[in-house]
This record gives sequence, C-alpha cells and structure tokens, in this order.
Amino acid sequence: MEKKKREQLKEKGYQIGSAAEFLELTPEEEAYIDIRLDISNMVKAQRTKRGWTQEQLARSIGSSQSRIAKLEGGDPGISMDLMIKALLRLGTSKKQIGKLLEGELEAA
Repeated sequence: MEKKKREQLKEKGYQIGSAAEFLELTPEEEAYIDIRLDISNMVKAQRTKRGWTQEQLARSIGSSQSRIAKLEGGDPGISMDLMIKALLRLGTSKKQIGKLLEGELEAA
C-alpha cells in the first residue's frame, strides 16, 4: 500500500496491519498457511508446465478434477497428503519439495 494512502487511513482512525495480525495467527499458523499456499501454487505451475489438465492429474492420482481445482485454489479442506502426492506424480523431486519448505522455514 502506498505510504500516502496508509497515512490517510490512519488519520481516519483505521488500523493498518497484516492478515496474520488481524486473524491473530501464531507464527506457526502463518507459516503453515504459507506452506500450503506455496504447495498449491507449485502443483499448478508443475501441472501447467507439463501441459496437463486438472482432469489428467486427477486421474493419475485417483482423485477428481474438482479436488484438483480446490487444491490449486488453496482450499484448506484438501489434505497435505493429496498435495504432496500430486507434486510427486508431476515429477517434483523430494529435494525440490524440501527446497520449497526450506524457503518457508527461513521466512518464518
């Protein structure tokens, strides 16, 4: 947000903060959400890179297209197991997944 806009909002009595502050998330909760979103984005990027449809990915891991759409959209109801299974099926190595997690752990 622009500094000028932020100052205007503060002058009008608004509080400026992060979503984590608003939701009163612990650092662990915030990191977990960030990791899930990063995995979701990685699944979509890897699927697109391979030229697969959501339906193709779903069939290859025994799931449904709608679950893949939810996974890629960051739906919290999707299990971490399914997310990791999708990444592995798309050819993502354990090392690449580890690097993704290391990036999140350093940021936390």
